[in-house]
Amino acid sequence: MMLLAIEQGNTNTLFAIHDGNEWTAQWRTATDASRTADEYAVWLHQLLTMKGLQFDALSGCIISSVVPQSIFNLRNLARRYLRIEPLVIGENVDLGIEVRIAKPSEAGADRLVNAIGAHLLYPGDLIVIDSGTATTFDIVAADGAFEGGLIAPGINLSLQALHEAAAKLPRIAIQKPEHVIGRGTVEAMQSGVFWGYISLIEGLVARIRTEWGRPMTVIGTGGVASLFEGATDSIDRFDPDLTIRGLLEIWRRNTHLTAE
Repeated sequence: MMLLAIEQGNTNTLFAIHDGNEWTAQWRTATDASRTADEYAVWLHQLLTMKGLQFDALSGCIISSVVPQSIFNLRNLARRYLRIEPLVIGENVDLGIEVRIAKPSEAGADRLVNAIGAHLLYPGDLIVIDSGTATTFDIVAADGAFEGGLIAPGINLSLQALHEAAAKLPRIAIQKPEHVIGRGTVEAMQSGVFWGYISLIEGLVARIRTEWGRPMTVIGTGGVASLFEGATDSIDRFDPDLTIRGLLEIWRRNTHLTAE
């Protein structure tokens, strides 16, 4: 078995290869809703060739996307070049997870995939913090059910908003400042955004734990999660493979059902 897992967020798209035993390759590209199946194919073919692989080596494909207009092109990539009918989260896939919110259809595909990936590895009640275009805090019960959560703007959006809304504030890179009190404009912006997000994480985790009323393990994942590592005790584990682990498990569940 050679699986291609595609996890598409608003900012980046991850392509990952699993050979049945382990993840052997991972590649990221900027998310572009207008990118065609042919363009994806040229890019992916070059990367596969560097690993000594061809399209016909891939025997499965699963897609998770929060960009609806991109799904058509990703599906065509699988059909036309891999000659595979892909599993698409939210369309032709049984996730096997109970969604305990008022309108289960409102739960984002990426959040449910994360919940499954987290429950596979970590016991007990969980808070999954995914730092991407948005920062989500998702609650996963000890039995694996999705219990809802919170959605806040991502750290990059905050930086972008500062730059675009205030004429004199420059565009800056995200990094951990040495001091909380900035001695210049750039330092002040970096400190406000970085330590502001640390305070956001610590404050929301504390409120969630108080409301939940039982011990919870906090898992950090997503594109900028590693930036916070070592800066707060509120996150117990950092797990960059949470989403693709969830996709692999969903693919296994559904191909097992198909085989039966």
